[in-house]
Amino acid sequence: MAPQYLDTDDNFDEDDIDYSDLREQYEVRLEEGLDTFVVIDGLPVVTEALKPKLVKFLVKKLSEVGRTNADAVFMPISDETKKTEGYAFVEYETPEQAMAACKKLNGVALDRSHTIYINKLTDIERYGREGRIDETYHPPEVEPFVEQEHLRSWLGDPNARDQFILYRGDMVGVFWNKKKDQPEPVVDRSHWTESFVQWSPLGTFLTSIHQLGVQLWGGPSWKRIMRFYHPYVNLIDFSPDEKYLVTWSNKPISVVEGNITLGPEEEGKQFLIWDIKTGTLLRSFAAIESNEPPPEEQKGEKAAPVRKKIHWPIFKWSPDSKYVARVRPGQSIDVYEIPGMGLLDKKAIRIDGVVDFEWSPAVVLADKKKNQQQLLCYWTPEMDNQTARVSLMNIPSKEVIRTRNLFNVTDCRLHWQNEGKYLCVKVDRHAKTNKKSTFTNLEFFRIAEKDIPVEVVEIKETVINFAWEPKGDRFVLITSGEPIQGAAVQTPKTAVSFYCPEKLKTGVGKFKLIRTIEKRNSNAIYWSPKGRFVVVATVHSQQGSDLEFWDFDFEGEKKESEKDLTANLQLMGTADHYGITDVEWDPTGRYVVTSVSMWKHIMENGYHLWDFKGASLLEEHIDRFKQFLWRPRPPAMLSKEEQKNIRKKLREYSKIFDEEDLYEQESANKEVIEKRKRQLDEWLAWREKVERQLREERKERGLPEEPMEETWVGEEGDTVVEEIREEVISEHEEEVQ
Repeated sequence: MAPQYLDTDDNFDEDDIDYSDLREQYEVRLEEGLDTFVVIDGLPVVTEALKPKLVKFLVKKLSEVGRTNADAVFMPISDETKKTEGYAFVEYETPEQAMAACKKLNGVALDRSHTIYINKLTDIERYGREGRIDETYHPPEVEPFVEQEHLRSWLGDPNARDQFILYRGDMVGVFWNKKKDQPEPVVDRSHWTESFVQWSPLGTFLTSIHQLGVQLWGGPSWKRIMRFYHPYVNLIDFSPDEKYLVTWSNKPISVVEGNITLGPEEEGKQFLIWDIKTGTLLRSFAAIESNEPPPEEQKGEKAAPVRKKIHWPIFKWSPDSKYVARVRPGQSIDVYEIPGMGLLDKKAIRIDGVVDFEWSPAVVLADKKKNQQQLLCYWTPEMDNQTARVSLMNIPSKEVIRTRNLFNVTDCRLHWQNEGKYLCVKVDRHAKTNKKSTFTNLEFFRIAEKDIPVEVVEIKETVINFAWEPKGDRFVLITSGEPIQGAAVQTPKTAVSFYCPEKLKTGVGKFKLIRTIEKRNSNAIYWSPKGRFVVVATVHSQQGSDLEFWDFDFEGEKKESEKDLTANLQLMGTADHYGITDVEWDPTGRYVVTSVSMWKHIMENGYHLWDFKGASLLEEHIDRFKQFLWRPRPPAMLSKEEQKNIRKKLREYSKIFDEEDLYEQESANKEVIEKRKRQLDEWLAWREKVERQLREERKERGLPEEPMEETWVGEEGDTVVEEIREEVISEHEEEVQ
């Protein structure tokens, strides 16, 4: 008997049968089947005889990111030329390997003459289908010329005033500095930024930080100049000439499909480098994983993740912005050429154990015959039987021109003088027998002198801060001693030391100590951008909030012990600003602002304005105050000779400036004076009107026009004269500033 389900007598319709499960299981999905294929363009065009060698070489290159073989490579040959077409189709084992090839090998040089470009085959199918791309050429529309605003218009202020930015609450405003008077607003906007604001190095752009990226603003109308898409951006850095921008986020980028700014190659990256003028993304970089082991107390499965402190900037620019570099700790320094963003000579500079590096801020040549190159300084710690070293390298030649061996090194810090004439290497050393006992040596490289001699200044204590004088050869340092035993707060006192070269008829003498100020709480040094004046401050400290204003070229009498030194040090003034968190010099070196940000201190938020001598000019207490930043100025366009002539005639110019300051001081209350004058004129006019009416009325009645002329004769013949007396009802004084 036949099975029941084969009974042909049952009536059924084939359309009623559900084939969805079978269709889903066996349906051919073209895009899914092509996910493992990539298209490679930019290959050499070779004959059929050389094709196997090219395929073998290509497979070796492609195998760096995944598994493939010669049988998985299809390289078509032209019927006309009998040569390859310059492209190929390659199949990987998995779609992940194909994606890795697109990310890591796209744009890689195959040889000196050929660079390969790799794309997924599904992308070409998706975006290159018929109808999606118009094959007919249409000439682009030429937009009419629109004159743009001058991005440095603020430099044309008749009074040469400086601008600054205030970020308080949700408001961000740009203001003119008016010394003792309230600042004059230029623009003030709500919710201009979501995180913080930052000026570009030359003051051209104001940068606002947002969740989706960065925006640049400028011009008289403060319109948006450019924006850069980088989700959750945390920090930014400009190149010295403001042509390029580096953005960083602590969250790796997750590229959303359809994003026209970031492609698949940006997936997982954290650093983006942009061309500011065009808004073009030049290259993206992933963060370098640290090989440092976690502390002993944080090891184990339940250990909390270690929050690493980032030393910004990671990418450091050469002074001419032709190169940008970063260090791979312990391995190499990667120097990239701008704007191509390729490695210098196509390879990293291998330096075993390298810790850190710094570019020289300027090019200084001791030998004028040598070619001008950028100078880079790096240091390596003690390893195996090798001493610690500090080296100077020329870029792009990669020639090491000077090396200094160091012993018993705990740490090093590199401090360039801003003109590149000196390099100070702060070397923290430990004793041979007791590594807990540390002291500091300062190794000074004289870059501008022949063979780059090195001068050593020994400091018995640990140096916690060091700062060069801008455009000068003097410096200030702060040292810290051992904590005071038995004290309630184990915070050691600090000492501030001032140094300068000794006088020589030619050249620069050795660095000598001018003076040391003991038993201080100071921890920060702020030089005027023009040199000469320096503020030594106590910031972010519960021990104090002191400010000391020093002059290195005081015009008074010089101490006998300092006759042979190139400085005449004098304390001009002291002050105190409770809770101080930041100190900012204006670009001209005439004013200093100390501020208390709510980000760092919850009380007494606001800022104080001082002159360079320490005299208080203005105090502003602002609720929810966050940032104060002076607007930088670009370098002067005057030649050195022209600047020298101006300095010679400075006393003549100062008379004009004094007159302008006096006029400004008098005009500060101009509105109040004019209002009072107007009220006085109105009162005098009213009085004159009333007196005229009185005279007319007295004339009609036959009385004398003036009341003083009115007399009468009494019964006894006495003459009575009417007398008017004025009585002061109230009197007060008001001081007009």
